[in-house]
Amino acid sequence: MYGKIKRLNKLFDTRSNHTIIVPMDHGATVGPIKGLDSLGETINQLENKFVNGVVLCKGQLNDIDIIKNCHVPIIVHLSNSSLLSPSTNFKTLVGSVEEAIAIGADAISVHINLGADNEHTMLYDVGKVADACFRWGMPLLVMTYVRGNKVQENPDSIKLAARVAQEIGADIVKVNYTGDIESFQEVVSGVSIPVVAAGGGYDDPIGVLQTVNDIMTAGASGISFGRKVFQSTNPTKITEALSMIVHKTHSLEKAIGHIQLSDNYVEATTSLRFSHKCS
Repeated sequence: MYGKIKRLNKLFDTRSNHTIIVPMDHGATVGPIKGLDSLGETINQLENKFVNGVVLCKGQLNDIDIIKNCHVPIIVHLSNSSLLSPSTNFKTLVGSVEEAIAIGADAISVHINLGADNEHTMLYDVGKVADACFRWGMPLLVMTYVRGNKVQENPDSIKLAARVAQEIGADIVKVNYTGDIESFQEVVSGVSIPVVAAGGGYDDPIGVLQTVNDIMTAGASGISFGRKVFQSTNPTKITEALSMIVHKTHSLEKAIGHIQLSDNYVEATTSLRFSHKCS
């Protein structure tokens, strides 16, 4: 297990033992959305000590410039479905652990939707990926969401989602935030692996920081925020502010003050009042 532990440690800050992961695998599902239409430029803005890992699809690593410019651990995502599918909740494997290792992965990511019609197939696939990760000493991040007739933010469902991920071999589990500190504490205490909270669509930066503060107060090991970061008007500034909270170097008030110093802050928050959130 030494290889897996060594690689897993790369995804966490050495002082706080917390992590900020930025997933950028959305293009395989929804296409070249804002922030991912020029992926190389977005990654350049994340090149700082505040981001502990990025989630990319294998095809993105065919771009040599992206590999050269990405100096944070790369988590290769193996699951996919497109918005054009009649079964968008059915995530199928489009790569292997061995392939991810060959292209330079530091960890593996898979996605499973509990409660979806094809849950049993996704469980089987994730189990096989977990076996391969064990053999090769690769950390496994399992993104576990609740679908079907269950409310996605239902605390009991999210507790189950986190525990299922651990039981089938996850080293880190990503779940939705339940919406309050007390119930998310129950999610975190229900497993013995690190829990990171999902982000969802772009939102008011101050509201995002307040939510992250609650997430970390509940005992989470970090966050996995994609659109809230790469669709920001200033990805570097928002990751710096998030780091203040996640890595516990500054208070929520100082983190908010930091984001308000951004020249784009007023413009960004004003435009949000007149536009829908990204779904």
